[in-house]
Amino acid sequence: MAPTPEKSKETKEKKDKKPRTVKGLPVVPESVLKHRKRRIQNRVARLKTKLTKKSAGVKKRREIFKRAEAYVKEYRLKERDEVRLRREAKQRGNYYVPGDAKLAFVIRIRGINKVAPKVRKVLQLFRLLQINNGVFVKLNKATVNMMRICEPYITWGYPNLKSVRELIYKRGFAKIQGRRIPITSNKIIEDKLGKCNIICVEDLIHEIFTVGPKFKYASGYLWPFKLNTPTGGWRKKTNHYVEGGDFGNREDKINELLRRMV
Repeated sequence: MAPTPEKSKETKEKKDKKPRTVKGLPVVPESVLKHRKRRIQNRVARLKTKLTKKSAGVKKRREIFKRAEAYVKEYRLKERDEVRLRREAKQRGNYYVPGDAKLAFVIRIRGINKVAPKVRKVLQLFRLLQINNGVFVKLNKATVNMMRICEPYITWGYPNLKSVRELIYKRGFAKIQGRRIPITSNKIIEDKLGKCNIICVEDLIHEIFTVGPKFKYASGYLWPFKLNTPTGGWRKKTNHYVEGGDFGNREDKINELLRRMV
């Protein structure tokens, strides 16, 4: 049955009674308006967070750059002081004796066959569990005595700044939750050592090279270095270095060995 003209007129009037804007457009539902408002707020919040992170990153990079500059200045001043003192001593007819080394790099050169229990324990304490593993060690009476116990199984010496930097940049891995993680960004260092005021690789290098107050944490943060067998091979592992062999203290000659192993 077709609708009468009166009914169609009524339905048309009901449709026209719906709320409309000034321009005659239908009013947007409240839920749609709230959803739209929420989206705008979320977008603004994300943008603010992004800008805050960006500005914080710029500040952090500037701070890292300033620290690196300060460290370079410190290293240069130290080198100049050494040269100046040596020249002054020579002019006066004396000899300049540099201070005792504070830092050593220890490398394991022999395996596990016929290792005495005491020696094995010392090697475990040094974290030298495999051949060609290396670690940084703070030199004091205790560590020197420990190295004497396991001397036939290790070689060690005093690394310079170049060796420390090359080891950390080329062979450095972080120890995070018992896992060996490559150091791919400063954030990895900051997350673990930020409380020690070590926020970048240069901070880590400086703390280890100068044997700073947080050396224990910086050294423990680094996984033992896995090095190659030196180019050209070893000379004789069963003889001391001063007898033409390999084990024992080789002082600053460790740097030449590290060039062949890194």
